Amino acid sequence: MTDLIRATAEELSRRLAAGEVTSVELTQAYVDRISAVDGEVHAFLHVDADGALATAADVDARRAAGEELHPLAGVPVAVKDVITTRGVPTTAGSRILEGWVPPYDATVTTRLRAAGLPILGKTNMDEFAMGSSTEHSGYGPTRNPWDTGRIPGGSGGGSAAAVAAFEAPLAVGTDTGGSIRQPGAMTGTVGVKPTYGGVSRYGLIALASSLDQAGPVTRSVLDAALLHEVIAGHDPCDSTSIDQPVPPVVEAARRADVQGLRIGVVRELGGEGFDPDVSARFDESLALLEGAGAEIVEVSCPSFVNALAAYYLILPSEASSNLAKFDAMRYGLRVAPDGVDAPSAEQVMAASRDAGFGDEVKRRIILGTYALSSGYYEAYYGSAQKVRTLIAQDFAAAFEQADVLASPTSPTTAFPFGDKLDDPLAMYAQDVATIPANLAGVPGLSLPSGLASDGLPTGFQLLAPAMADDRLYNAGAALERLLEEKWGGTILAQAPALEEAR
Repeated sequence: MTDLIRATAEELSRRLAAGEVTSVELTQAYVDRISAVDGEVHAFLHVDADGALATAADVDARRAAGEELHPLAGVPVAVKDVITTRGVPTTAGSRILEGWVPPYDATVTTRLRAAGLPILGKTNMDEFAMGSSTEHSGYGPTRNPWDTGRIPGGSGGGSAAAVAAFEAPLAVGTDTGGSIRQPGAMTGTVGVKPTYGGVSRYGLIALASSLDQAGPVTRSVLDAALLHEVIAGHDPCDSTSIDQPVPPVVEAARRADVQGLRIGVVRELGGEGFDPDVSARFDESLALLEGAGAEIVEVSCPSFVNALAAYYLILPSEASSNLAKFDAMRYGLRVAPDGVDAPSAEQVMAASRDAGFGDEVKRRIILGTYALSSGYYEAYYGSAQKVRTLIAQDFAAAFEQADVLASPTSPTTAFPFGDKLDDPLAMYAQDVATIPANLAGVPGLSLPSGLASDGLPTGFQLLAPAMADDRLYNAGAALERLLEEKWGGTILAQAPALEEAR
């Protein structure tokens, strides 16, 4: 059973199709794994074993009847708790939504169900996706399977940890400023932020509507491409959805050929502030790609130095607006203020929001409300949007010189719990390399690039032009293959992990 849960989704797909294993057997193996280790990892907020096994049984019956199924049919998946799931609790990691059961599915969920992927449950996250460590969850932190005294990244630490701890072969996360890619770097997994609008946002509990994007979390680049293909595509329910064919991501991942590919190293996404080991693994990966025929060029994106500041004005401003709907009047937590016999609606709202929102959410709501207030809107929010335009222009210029861009994913490896909780700016700086892609709407992919001297994984980030997601999968799969040859296997196989006996 150990070999079964450690297999890639693509391998599991082949074994299911060949009749070597049933989806019920496979799903039960992951349910058992969750029961064995998630008490320590805390990757899941809700496990839907009955629902997953019911889907698995249905897939097995349809396969036995000779029905043509999706290649991933029967392969289980975990879903970040910011994505609505009909009949299954969805909390966005917040006490203000504790116990809320959505009456509808997000489009991503609908597409997973239609493809026959059993949904194992909902994964932990920083509250409303606000954080870089999953320490800001209203239900307690997720722990990194590489070292349970360290964070798994955030906000999608639960999805990344579930995949890294072999509790799920696939997961779906969301990425607003790096929340798929940064946890990928921290846990030795592959994380992809598709082109903005490439995957529907319908049914995602919004943090910042112009930045949020759902995407795959997996243990291989090909697995990410296979899951990307399932969840992507135009959706009329989402006004920002792009009405174009899904890029040929699976074909690109299978091709994995960088001969003649121009890879631009972004000068501003490295150097000072990046751990020496992170930079060393990045340089070694570049050398492997160059040896395989890629052309390495340096590019400059000068506006990237202002990306962090612009992001932390735009995101809180949009969050302040989006989170206004949680008012205790229609759904979610409702708290009566102490000492008030007949409280007004405003008093109930204030008491409920105070009790339901955590400190980081309150901090960003206050910051966003201030930035949008009369007299400050143009000075702060308006200026940040101008920087956003400059960043998009820098990307356009860089892609004239290179086919894809590259940088380390995160400036550090996974840090100990509490290390940055008292310093919000240090926590925000964890996303310095990932934020520009969200501001410009371009796709990004992170894959493990090796191990630092502390034995923890490092990440390599690739960026491509909008709707050229296939370039990421081609280059990422090529680098993955080169690194596996160097390491004699996958990076994740090096993890001390959790003992199999648990």
